[in-house]
Amino acid sequence: MFEIKEVKSDKDRHQFVKTPFVLYKGDPFWIPPIKKDEFNQLKPETNPSYEFCDAKFWIACKDRKCIGRIGAIVNHNYNEKIGKKMGRIARVEFIDDDEVSAELFKTAENWLKEKGMEAVHGPLGFNNLDIQGLLIEGFDYLPSIASTYYKPFYKEHFEKLGYTKENDWVEFRLTLIEKARKKASRGGELIKKRYGFEVLRFNNNREIHKYTNTVFKILNEAFQDLPYVSHFNDKMIEVYSKKYFKVLNPKFVRIVKKDEQLIAFIIGIPSLSRAMQKANGKLFPLGFYHILKALRKPKLIDLILTGVLPEYHNAGAAVVLFAELQDEMMKQGIDQMETTGIFETNHNVISNWKNYGHIQHKRRRCYVKQL
Repeated sequence: MFEIKEVKSDKDRHQFVKTPFVLYKGDPFWIPPIKKDEFNQLKPETNPSYEFCDAKFWIACKDRKCIGRIGAIVNHNYNEKIGKKMGRIARVEFIDDDEVSAELFKTAENWLKEKGMEAVHGPLGFNNLDIQGLLIEGFDYLPSIASTYYKPFYKEHFEKLGYTKENDWVEFRLTLIEKARKKASRGGELIKKRYGFEVLRFNNNREIHKYTNTVFKILNEAFQDLPYVSHFNDKMIEVYSKKYFKVLNPKFVRIVKKDEQLIAFIIGIPSLSRAMQKANGKLFPLGFYHILKALRKPKLIDLILTGVLPEYHNAGAAVVLFAELQDEMMKQGIDQMETTGIFETNHNVISNWKNYGHIQHKRRRCYVKQL
């Protein structure tokens, strides 16, 4: 038999964080997160999302071993935005056992009902820079650090438990073939001249740092109408800036400026997937060395984040950004890019990716269920 235990103490939190390290041990396609970052996500003292979220977490234990985990989150800001009472399933992992998964989901769903929620969706995290979506296609491709990985059996468990598709994200591997690259570069130059766009380039992370608040403000406006997105407040911006901006290679960051106003940005980073596997959840003593090495000698670029102010969506600012990024990649001898997940309904972006050598190799799903 097994028991479901609520996460209450720091000891419990450490067990919760370590659970996927046990469940995915030896899996060549799993990317371990940094344990300290995951631990901090579970505590109100270190996660400012708790200012507008309620959350609880549980672990499933058998013979003193963790065989599963689950979290449940209520993002009140998001619910207010959409006018619905939605709960979130979060950080769910378990062995391939129907009883274990059923009891974990039942525990989380019952708590969400107690909180007055009428439906649940997920997997979703506290916000849109947290973990999102269940991998349902592409299990034999190494994910980027902005993606997720699950075993193939998870899909079956979700659907047995009454969850149905709400939205899908798709991911691409792009090869920057010459014809498409030149076309994008010409288009980017024409758009810059037509609208008077100026491109900011960077030599080091200190130069980027002074723009971090503006980048998140652009992100807030650019993503405000998308599913699962809630506003980033000042405390969240500070936390995520420290977390992500310290692992950037400034060569692959661009910001577009129009009449002294910053209107768009793109962030690509050298793939850190292999480095994170070598780090195995720890920055010290050697984890940070592997990450720095990957940042300095990239072979593949992960497109992490792009944001454009809504009033410039039709002005081609995104074309300028992508042309700039691909030109820098070619200067560095890199012709491969991994895109982040985009909604399958975003036909404009998907049609653009298909101009390049491409494979649509991954699909993630957000499920939904009425309570």
